Order: sequence, then structure tokens, then C-alpha cells
Amino acid sequence: MTEYSRSSIQSSKTLRRQPKQQRGKDRVEKILDAAAAVFDEVGYAAATTHLIAAKAGTAIGSLYQFFPDKAAIFKAMELRHVERVKLMWSQVNIPEIVKLPLRPMIHALATGVVELFEQPVSRVVFVQFYMAREIFQAIDESMTQEAINFLATILTQRNSALEQAHCRLLAEVCVHSSNAVMLAALRTPNLEERQQLTQQIEELLVSYLKPYVGDRLSDDVMKVMKCPHCQSEQLSKNGYRRSKQCYRCKGCGKQFVESRLPTAIA
Repeated sequence: MTEYSRSSIQSSKTLRRQPKQQRGKDRVEKILDAAAAVFDEVGYAAATTHLIAAKAGTAIGSLYQFFPDKAAIFKAMELRHVERVKLMWSQVNIPEIVKLPLRPMIHALATGVVELFEQPVSRVVFVQFYMAREIFQAIDESMTQEAINFLATILTQRNSALEQAHCRLLAEVCVHSSNAVMLAALRTPNLEERQQLTQQIEELLVSYLKPYVGDRLSDDVMKVMKCPHCQSEQLSKNGYRRSKQCYRCKGCGKQFVESRLPTAIA
């Protein structure tokens, strides 16, 4: 299934009519890209369907065949962005990516996000979400929560000794801080400065996450810290005993003390 056919299912309530021929589908894509350029140049409030049609190089009547107004166009842009985000997440092989050293893992995740925002529609939708949230019809804070959940899953699998609540907190800080830097980057007209800012996202995340899911810690905790009763790596912290960290196995429910060779306790 193509990207257009997948998203057209979701946007059926936005389009006045569904284009059946490839020429019509291409025209809709052209209108959405043109709308992104117009919203970027003059803002949503000043944008008009006539400006969008002119930018798309199509007659206003042709635009109205598909969209009744600019709000419908923007909603279609929202749905297109959501579709692309879902596709990006689905392409991440979590069991494989968590095995990478920390920096390559972060680079792979960040590269996918940067490539997403190279697309005009996604870039404009992201910026407008923080600048004019009242115009949104399909995207809300739940999408940010989905991103947090997605990253928390990765962190949990990378270091199963971390509490799920802690992983979610780490993911929340990562997502919100990355979004802030990405917003600054996407609003910067200078391409070189934009690239410098997006590169700093990787540095920020690597530095922040290293104490919790860094390479050495991953080797020591994920590979050595196993339940001595059932060999499960699904562990959670469970207080201290004689100044040593205790763990509780999520598999068998038993406890042991942190050491190079785990010692079982009652």
C-alpha cells in the first residue's frame, strides 16, 4: 500500500472527493506541499486558498474540487504528518537498535526524525503545533505521549534494571528537550545553523542518557546482571542491603544483591 492510499483512508472526511486517477492524487500532493509553503511564508491566518492555488500552479476551482477551505487543507496536512510519523516508528527494529552502542543508537533515531522534517508538510505542521495550536483538528498532546512511550520502550529494553517509571521520566525529558531544539532549528532560515542545532540534539541525548543506558552500563547490567534463580534479565531495583543495590526478578519474583556474580537473598 502506498503512502497516499494509507493516509487517504484517514483523510476521507477532509477531502471533498477522493481522487481515483494518479493525476488527481498528484494534484492533491501538490496542493498540500504548496499549502505548507504558504503557511510557512505568511502564517496560517494570512493564508488563503487563492494563495495556495497560485503556489500549486492550479486553478482555484481545481483546489475546491478536493478541499472546501484552508482548514480542510491543514487537516489533511496533519493526517499526512501523522502517517509519516507512524511509518517512521514502525521501521525501527527495537530489539536490534537497543544492541547498538549508545551514540549510534541515538544517531539512528535522530536521523529518522531529521529526515521526517525535511518534508515541507511535516516541518510546517510541527512548527505550527507550537505556534498556533488552536488551528489543529487531528493532532493533540497524545502524539507527544506516544513518542514518549516509544522511547521509554527502547530505554527499558536497553537496561531492564531501570524501573519503568524511571525510563518514562528519561524518555519524557528526551522528547521535550529534543522538540524544543528541533523547533528552534526548523524556525532558523540559515541551513548551516539549522544543521548545527539538529546535530546538538544527538549530543544532548547521549550526554543525558549515558549514566542510565550507556555502553559500559549496558554491558555490566544487561549482560551480567541476571536473576541467579531463573537467568531472566527482566529485573527491577528493590532497595539496598548492606549498601548494595538489591534487584527483584520480574520473572520469578525472587531477589538478589548487585555484584559481578549476583548473590541470591531470601
